[in-house]
Amino acid sequence: MQLDGTSLTLEQLNRIARGGAEIEISAQALARMAQSRRLVEEILRSGRTIYGVNTGFGKLSDVRIPPDDLQTLQTNLILSHACGVGPALSAPEVRALLALKINTLLNGHSGSRPRLAEYLFKLLQHDMLPVIPEKGSVGASGDLAPLAHMALVLIGEGEADFHGQRLPGAQALRVIDLPPLALEAKEGLALLNGTQFMTAVGALTFWQAEILSRTADIIGAMSAEALLCTPVAFDARIHVARGYAGQQQSAANLRRLMADSPIRHSHLECGRVQDAYSIRCMPQVHGAVRDQLRFLQEIFSLELNAATDNPLVFWEEPADTQKTEPAGEILSGGNFHGHPIATACDFLSILVTHLANISERRLALMMDPVASASNLPAFLIKNSGVNSGFMIAQVAAASLVSENKVLSHPASVDSIPTSANKEDYVSMGAAAAIKARNAMRNATHVLTIELLAACQALDLRAPLQPGPATGAVRNFVREVVLPLVQDRILANDIAIVSQLIASGDVLHVAESVVGEL
Repeated sequence: MQLDGTSLTLEQLNRIARGGAEIEISAQALARMAQSRRLVEEILRSGRTIYGVNTGFGKLSDVRIPPDDLQTLQTNLILSHACGVGPALSAPEVRALLALKINTLLNGHSGSRPRLAEYLFKLLQHDMLPVIPEKGSVGASGDLAPLAHMALVLIGEGEADFHGQRLPGAQALRVIDLPPLALEAKEGLALLNGTQFMTAVGALTFWQAEILSRTADIIGAMSAEALLCTPVAFDARIHVARGYAGQQQSAANLRRLMADSPIRHSHLECGRVQDAYSIRCMPQVHGAVRDQLRFLQEIFSLELNAATDNPLVFWEEPADTQKTEPAGEILSGGNFHGHPIATACDFLSILVTHLANISERRLALMMDPVASASNLPAFLIKNSGVNSGFMIAQVAAASLVSENKVLSHPASVDSIPTSANKEDYVSMGAAAAIKARNAMRNATHVLTIELLAACQALDLRAPLQPGPATGAVRNFVREVVLPLVQDRILANDIAIVSQLIASGDVLHVAESVVGEL
């Protein structure tokens, strides 16, 4: 896999984040960086004043910096901006952030030396991961504080995680045989400006949401089958009549997943006309999530290869072939502003919350044999009273969906002026991304609890068996989690099966039977 500043995909970013990708840097992209850098150096020699190159930053942009202080300016920028607090990002998130920062430098608009991208690449290549606190960015002039913590390691400061061991920045560089980097004009700003923090967290969350969206159809089908629900509401004609692509796909998935089920065949003449909304309206809810995720995919895909620095360097070959100096301009703008990603992450929180909300309602139906008219034992456990079964697992799910309703409040509608009102309208994109990631984790746990309950309910239908697809998933879960015969600690089961969902393993098992969902 090659990073070139223009062609990184979400799938590739996910592979890099999981540590499963061999990557290299495009030589052509490094040459592009070198050309861009030549223009910066030419402008410095000319004595022109350019923001971020030979001026202060933010409110101090009107302060001209003498040439002898330009290196100190860049180092001080990194040191002063490293104000992050809170828990550190996970290893996958840091890998994604490094890949994105390398990629945006490679597009050639930042005006930094190729060495900057090569240093970051060495960190990624050796899995020497800067310790980056997740709080402290308002997502306006880029993710300044988190990216400063990333940059600290390059200059021999801060900390890095190396296979679970925290090392001081200087020691981390020695381990991978690099001297501390002396930053030149514009390079500290190139490291700090940009949306790489919010995009890394948001894009990985989006990837998980894609998996969860498709897995939700599987789990919903298992619950519907166990509850003896009718698949009439999934008839293709109903969904064609409305027209939404995601709704039609979700309904088709539910039909395929519930096909050829002995449990279903056992109650064909039961007379049930329609089911609760959480069953009957799965295509409408799950399908809407699918459609809206497609919209978000476009936004995240664009941002992976976007130039989000400021100022931006636009160079061109000189028209006069006798001249060697590069031509072009350095333009100050606002591509660092995180609003596109902030709103996308807010929307992502809402979408995964919908998946969790409707899942918890299906779970609740399985707890109550009166409400569901399913003839399943209360809380899916025999000898209830002595045993509580899934009673408190549903309570845990209720807790998580309630928390997600808070996390679904948009961060991007807020703004707070910073830098003495010079940066007076900010995106709050970092907060939106962290919020989306936390909502995603909650939603995964809720769907996990529903899956465990659905497997239990299908077991209770024995000797009747589920259909081929739902049965394959039930059997896969049973390889790691036994049926609940009497009360035990369910937290362990939830943790194990959550990983099976997040990894896509549950999805792959179902797709091995019915094809792509």
